[in-house]
Amino acid sequence: MPPPAGPRRHAFSDKQFRDALAQFATGVTIICAQASDGRYVGFTANSFNSVSLDPPLILWSLGRRSHSLPAFEAAERYVVNVLSAVQIDLARRFSRPHADRFAGVAYELGWAGAPRIAGCVAWLECRHHAQHRAGDHVVFIGDVAHCTRGAGEPLVFAQHRFATAVPLADQGK
Repeated sequence: MPPPAGPRRHAFSDKQFRDALAQFATGVTIICAQASDGRYVGFTANSFNSVSLDPPLILWSLGRRSHSLPAFEAAERYVVNVLSAVQIDLARRFSRPHADRFAGVAYELGWAGAPRIAGCVAWLECRHHAQHRAGDHVVFIGDVAHCTRGAGEPLVFAQHRFATAVPLADQGK
C-alpha cells in the first residue's frame, strides 16, 4: 500500500528531533565561494562530513531558503574553512545576517578563488562534484583538490553550544 499523500507526520516534534541531533558533536566550518557577480559568499555550517578517501570527497548542506544558495549552486569551486576553538565570534558572525560578513576578516584567496580564512585548523578547497535536493536542504558533494592543516584546537558544536574537543584519558592502553 502506498504511503498517504501530503506531509509526513512523525511521533516526535521538531524540537525533539533537534535535541536528539544535538547529541552528535560536529566540527564547525565556514564554507565560502565567489558568486558570479564577483562578491564572496559564506556561511557557518556544521553539516559537514567526509564521504570518500578515493577519490577524496566531502559533503555539506545548505537550506533551500538561504539567500546564498543560488551562488553556491552555480559555484564550480569553494573552500571549507574548519574553524579553530578561538573563532567562535566568526562562527556566530557567519551564521547571522550581516551586510558584509567578510568586512575586517583576515583571509587569502586560494586555488578555489574563495576566501581561506586566517587562523583555521584546516582548509579544504573543492571542485563541485554533485548536488542533490533533500527535504528542505541541498546536499553538496565536493571533490577535494587541495587541503591544508593549520594549528590549534578545532571548534566543536554539541548540545546546542560551542565547545572544544578534549581527548579522554587513555583507558586501558
